[in-house]
Amino acid sequence: MAQAPPSSSELQRDIASLARALVAASRAWALYPPEHPAVGAAVGRFSEAVAQATAGASLTLGVTPDALLVEGLDRSPTGGGLSEAAALLHDRDILHITFLGAVPPAALQRLLGLLALDTEARRARGGPAVAWQADGDAAILIAQIDYQKVLEDRDAPAEARRKDDVWRAIARSILDGRLELDARAQRRLLEIAGNPMDIAELARDVMAPGHAADGSPMITTQAATVLAAFRRLASIVSVMAPDRASELIRNLSEAASHLEPHVMMQLVRAGDESGEPAGIVTSVAAAFDDTQVARMLAAALATDGQATARLAEVFNTIAPDAERKQRVLTLTRSLLSKTTFGRSGQLQVLWSSMEALLFSYDENPFVSAPYRAALDGAGARAAAMAARDLPPELPEWLETLGQDHVRRLSVTLLIDLLHLEGNTAEGAEVARDLGALGEDLMLAGEYAEAADVARALADAARQSTGTGVRAEAARRALDELAGSVAFRETVALLGELSDEQMAPVQAFCTAAGAVTVEVLREATVAEHPSRASTRAAALVVSVGAAAVPRLTALTSDHRIVAQITAADLLGGIGSVDGVPLLQGLVRSRDPRPVRAAVRALAAIDDPAAARALHTVIRAARGEARQAVIDALLAQPDARIVPMLSRILEDSDPLGVDHEVVLQTLSALAAVRADRGVPAIRQIMRSRRLFAWNRTRAIAHASVHALAAIGSPAAQQALDEARRSGHRALRRAAQVAS
Repeated sequence: MAQAPPSSSELQRDIASLARALVAASRAWALYPPEHPAVGAAVGRFSEAVAQATAGASLTLGVTPDALLVEGLDRSPTGGGLSEAAALLHDRDILHITFLGAVPPAALQRLLGLLALDTEARRARGGPAVAWQADGDAAILIAQIDYQKVLEDRDAPAEARRKDDVWRAIARSILDGRLELDARAQRRLLEIAGNPMDIAELARDVMAPGHAADGSPMITTQAATVLAAFRRLASIVSVMAPDRASELIRNLSEAASHLEPHVMMQLVRAGDESGEPAGIVTSVAAAFDDTQVARMLAAALATDGQATARLAEVFNTIAPDAERKQRVLTLTRSLLSKTTFGRSGQLQVLWSSMEALLFSYDENPFVSAPYRAALDGAGARAAAMAARDLPPELPEWLETLGQDHVRRLSVTLLIDLLHLEGNTAEGAEVARDLGALGEDLMLAGEYAEAADVARALADAARQSTGTGVRAEAARRALDELAGSVAFRETVALLGELSDEQMAPVQAFCTAAGAVTVEVLREATVAEHPSRASTRAAALVVSVGAAAVPRLTALTSDHRIVAQITAADLLGGIGSVDGVPLLQGLVRSRDPRPVRAAVRALAAIDDPAAARALHTVIRAARGEARQAVIDALLAQPDARIVPMLSRILEDSDPLGVDHEVVLQTLSALAAVRADRGVPAIRQIMRSRRLFAWNRTRAIAHASVHALAAIGSPAAQQALDEARRSGHRALRRAAQVAS
């Protein structure tokens, strides 16, 4: 039977849930293998979100760079998850995506696999729609960008033709260090050698992969790949057109002047340190004219804002004589005066120090011999890497650029920055960024780093004043992190986590505090306790007394299992704050939550718990009172005896509490614990002139309890009763002996 069409507000909410589930599932698919439990959980939530949003019919989402357009809505929904999902689909060249009815999980898995393809692979297959038509599922329809129209754009036909398959094959061969090229690629490489702009473009393409995980350029690696490209061009010219060697050097020099100045500085240093008397870099550097050197120098100075030792070293290599240095510096100052840096007034302040450093560079007073040797060795190794003679330390170097190291460094830097910024607007922004990073870390299963993030945010929120923009932002970020999709997925996987993974999850919950109980609470409820529910309960208990108010929802739940779970959690926490909640459970008509609540009250070592239990026992009658007593008797000695003793101390044995006292004495006789003797010794001497029957009943019950305990202290109390007790007590003690 088809579902009723959802209202506009319901549809907006469903689209938002679908967007968040799509983003979470895409992240999980990118981080884990398909068989990983995190992927299964993410795909399951994605499937539920799709089913809820489609409502058994169909749903079409239009994709823009920052929004999802939904037909039938006056205003498309907006929000963090929606804009992130829109950007995700737009970056994959998707214009529309349609979900038809109940989409099977296998189809959603194939969709995630398509979204995980890199751009080149996806476009090589004709785009997402073409690839989906070949390998997808009829339950999902995809419309894509019109590639034919894009490629026929009048503004870029030359570039499209220039960077064809042959161009990419040449770039890939340089990056891979392969020397073999077919005849067509060799002819194309010779064409590139004749055009400085093509050389510069090829150099930029081979430089492009040379970036760290955080996007920062790896200058040494980029310089090495540019050097490899220059050598490849020189090699092809020397074989196919040796008469064009001098022309190639001029073209290489012109191309080099258009590259990033720091890469060129590293390239010149690598060539100078390589030991080649007439290497390609030496020839290119010698071919630089004054304008090219000045342009490179001006770009480096404008970027760095100062003259560095490395720049001075390269400058001395390219322009060793003082006369040329002066000419180049004059041209450099003229070029800088036309830039924002030159017009800002900084140039006048820094130029004297620049001139002094560039003319009289001497690093010996500032650089130790070991450090100088390390720098020289780095340059030589860069040249060796260009020749594919890799140094033995390369695996260790690459490991420091790996995802784990970069992630740990990012966490450390952001936490340090949070502490340094103080209680300012910038500190608040860092707190928000740290919260987003924590969600990504938890989604990736990096619980230790996520716990570090939670602790840092908690520290910022608990600063001395407790107020201010940073403290407020930190509290909000911590609350959002504890209620995020990532933490919900972590809770869903509690049963599958190892003990090593549980330790940081425990630390995260301790740092985040009571807000985690909102997510953990439902995971603790289970008809038959499982590893997941047991672990969730332990996490709630670890939060302590702060978790008690958030357990009200369980104590008032109509499900008996939820009430029992609430009582067990309150008993595990052992806070007096839980007594009012447990009092309500003890009055339940069902004996199961009553027993659980009595167990919990017995575990709370506070007079308030004893008074609450006393009040319940006094008010109960018949089977209800017996159920409470039986629940008490089911407890271990260490937990029940203090509670029973307090009941005796707070009761009127010959008045309204007579029956309560008799049953309590019977319970102490059943437990047979020596710790109950003082309370029995006190209450057995109770007597009243016009309550002889009750006096005799209390005396007999007390003597029976002492005899059942049978310890030396109990025997001493019986001896005292025989010697100095009232008449009914002496008779009962003599009978017991």
